[in-house]
Amino acid sequence: MVKIFVIVIIIGIYFLYIVIISEFGSITFSLLKIMKTIDLIKFSGKRALIRVDFNVPLDDSFNITDDNRMTAALPTIEKILKDGGSVILMSHLGRPKDGPTNKYSLKHLVPHLSDLLGQQVEFADDCIGADALQKAKDLKPGEVLLLENLRFYKEEEKGDKDFAEKLSKLGDIYVNDAFGTAHRAHASTAVIAQFFPDAKYFGYLMAGELANAEKVLNGAVKPFTAIMGGAKVSDKIELIEKLLDKVDNLIIGGGMAYTFAKAQGGNIGKSLVEADKLDLANSLVQKAKDKGVNLLLPTDSVIADNFSNDANTEAAQNNNIKDGWMGLDIGPESIAAFSKVVEESKTILWNGPMGVFEMEKFEKGTKAIAEAVVKATENGAFSLIGGGDSAAAVAKFNLTDDVSYVSTGGGALLEYMEGKELPGVKAINE
Repeated sequence: MVKIFVIVIIIGIYFLYIVIISEFGSITFSLLKIMKTIDLIKFSGKRALIRVDFNVPLDDSFNITDDNRMTAALPTIEKILKDGGSVILMSHLGRPKDGPTNKYSLKHLVPHLSDLLGQQVEFADDCIGADALQKAKDLKPGEVLLLENLRFYKEEEKGDKDFAEKLSKLGDIYVNDAFGTAHRAHASTAVIAQFFPDAKYFGYLMAGELANAEKVLNGAVKPFTAIMGGAKVSDKIELIEKLLDKVDNLIIGGGMAYTFAKAQGGNIGKSLVEADKLDLANSLVQKAKDKGVNLLLPTDSVIADNFSNDANTEAAQNNNIKDGWMGLDIGPESIAAFSKVVEESKTILWNGPMGVFEMEKFEKGTKAIAEAVVKATENGAFSLIGGGDSAAAVAKFNLTDDVSYVSTGGGALLEYMEGKELPGVKAINE
């Protein structure tokens, strides 16, 4: 009887495994763990110390020009407030080099954050010290306090333990909702978690970023297409090699494409090139062939006689760009070929633009690929836009809401997709 029971259990586990694999693809064991999110706790009467990523762009008058990172953190903040907890927010802004600087003060964010939350947000003019400690202590349920820029202290980026401990005194529970800095072992993103051994959680943004990255990395529905752009092959080499074991199609665009063109004997004029990476480019082409990956390189470009929106432009084959001219966008042939593959895909990862989309004359390629991603998404594909310039591009063309997910963390997503362990994630899971 016992033997029969054991056999039934084994068969049940086997069929459960089959169901999981068929539904989600080759998901790693780590995915089956319960993610430690804020849904596991009620915050009533508790002070939640939340690491957010409010590193938003400001104009010369300190107006926020893109608040996506702020709005992305709202669900976590609102959940805690609804529970009856209070919130202390900590973030960095920019790269201050010499301590407190008005240009990088988080006080400039208070009016807009107050509008977003529909209530007045308090501000502490330091992130540690007596004033911050007292204001955090005085917080009533439902109230929000924003701390001054963490990077006004060099100890933040150094991952200083004493600095992290001082920060930890401000709250009862630690929440990391800053995916954009999860790849940094800074005091507020990784070191601080040790002071909350039984009270550390992922916020909704962080959990969503990880879940969507895993969906693409280990649960992609075929055909799976990765679109890699940007300036340098060397910036994306680890990700490209990782993806060659997973994708059906790999599209290369942007400045990095000219290194491939040069490696194959083409004349690329004065286009961007990594002269010391020509052998690497050729090896990637060969690896794609060996693994049966459909590698698509641009066949034509929009070229210019100067790096300017006022430059003279014309179309040229990628391997025949005249001397003194440079490729700044993919051309119509490449747009058509790339778009066809993208539109037929069921999973899409896009990291890096196809050209200098910031200039109107050279935005067409990036815009066309963005529209192809949207079309595929409308037809049921899952599309993940990999932060940074790719996120800026879909925002420029007002397509953010038309793709499946836009990551808030370019560098963090890149490292996670490369298979690296993110300090900010590890600190919560330990």
